[in-house]
Amino acid sequence: MEPIEQQVVSMPRIGDKAPEFKAVTTQGDINFPSDYKDKWIIFFSHPADFTPVCTSEFMTFAKRESEFTALNCQLVGLSIDGLFSHIAWLRTIKEKIEFKGMKNIEVKFPLIEDITMEVAKKYGMIQPGESTTKAVRAVFFIDPKAMIRAIIYYPLSMGRNFDELKRALIAMQTADSYDIATPADWQPGDDVIVPTAGSCGLAKERMEDKQEMTCYDWFFCTQALPLEKVKTK
Repeated sequence: MEPIEQQVVSMPRIGDKAPEFKAVTTQGDINFPSDYKDKWIIFFSHPADFTPVCTSEFMTFAKRESEFTALNCQLVGLSIDGLFSHIAWLRTIKEKIEFKGMKNIEVKFPLIEDITMEVAKKYGMIQPGESTTKAVRAVFFIDPKAMIRAIIYYPLSMGRNFDELKRALIAMQTADSYDIATPADWQPGDDVIVPTAGSCGLAKERMEDKQEMTCYDWFFCTQALPLEKVKTK
């Protein structure tokens, strides 16, 4: 008996151009990502409408949307459910659900209909080990040049941490603006890591000059980046 061939879809990776598509959403038709030129995008999927974890996530995203808008970031959601299911679910959230002090929450960012799973497969949101018919909780950070900058995957059972999504966005924007890196557990206002010295002379100079930065060794130096400067970018 000959083995059954499985279609292999190459998942986009960090540094790739974000795959393009046209879609129907709860906010009208979109061309992705070109409709959001010059913006950051957080493109995220959820397994299904009318499920409790997804409901808690959409309420949280909707409540905090203005925070991401202030960071020049557009939220775009996706589910393999149909448009009318999306509309009914979002109406239910607004009219009936109260959770952690959130109520009358209106989801204003687009939620993509993907019944054919074409977009979900294109972005590697379908993980057969979890389910062959549900998108896992994927998050793609796409920069203003339509490049994928970060990818986070969560299992179906675990809700996302929205403070971390916002922190990751700010960290990438800060790294771009100041040509630095951010250390473990970095929060806006914490010290940042400066590029590693590229010559023996610069390494020696850094280790001897303690005024502008703190060097733990020649390859690991940090400097202050006040919160006010982070906010201005």
